Amino acid sequence: MSQSKLTYRAVHAVGPGKLELADKPLLDPQLGYVRIRVEACGICHTDAATVEGVFPIQWPRVPGHEAVGKIDKLGAGVQGWSVGQRVGIGFLGGSCGYCERCRGGDLVNCRNREYTGVQQDGGYAEVMLIKASGLMSIPDDMSSVDAAPLLCAGLTTFSALRNSSAKAGDLVAVLGIGGLGHLGVQYARHMGFEVVAIGRGADKAELAKKLGAHHYIDSTAPGLAAALQALGGATLVIVTASGGTAIKETVKGLRPRGRVIMLGATAEPINV
Repeated sequence: MSQSKLTYRAVHAVGPGKLELADKPLLDPQLGYVRIRVEACGICHTDAATVEGVFPIQWPRVPGHEAVGKIDKLGAGVQGWSVGQRVGIGFLGGSCGYCERCRGGDLVNCRNREYTGVQQDGGYAEVMLIKASGLMSIPDDMSSVDAAPLLCAGLTTFSALRNSSAKAGDLVAVLGIGGLGHLGVQYARHMGFEVVAIGRGADKAELAKKLGAHHYIDSTAPGLAAALQALGGATLVIVTASGGTAIKETVKGLRPRGRVIMLGATAEPINV
């Protein structure tokens, strides 16, 4: 915290590509919100869309949607959470609970959802105001630094694997061994899949094996599809990195009824 108890420090975007350190007024949480003291915040590529003004935001705006901290004040109407509890917030800043989507149980597609670091300030700060419906509890035995990236990259890859039709023992490939992919490989191994890591260059093979991959394929070398088919064909491919040619080859490497799940979208066209 800054010297004044009525302000806190934050890094906010004040224009396209321009970040500034600032003291911001310390506000009480409104109805349905909590205030947390941020302990750690991950850095995600999506934050760049805030910093560059790609999202429809109002300047200034604090980026950061992988934040972990402790609740220090509850707003009116908040139940199920307590002061001092360790919590986290991801990109989805909480559902309204009353729109058509929410009433149907489709909370992810809430019509009144705000996004962390877009419509509301994010975690590049000492303090955050968060809608209670968007909170996640963080185990006491997990460090805030370890937990923060799981609130975006971790949730994205885990949800894709969990909601797929793949079963333990199936061949599952993860394309891209970066911020998303390195978590996807670990999840897939612990979920009992036969895991293929696909990365750019032979130098990532050792890392992929340490993360739990049974096999590694260099996407820059010819024969990606053939290599997958030689292993029996992939039941599932999780695409965590852009690359039209590599994605096209993984489709050819699927077994019958196999699926490709794309995590994120880029301007690069995908040729299938």
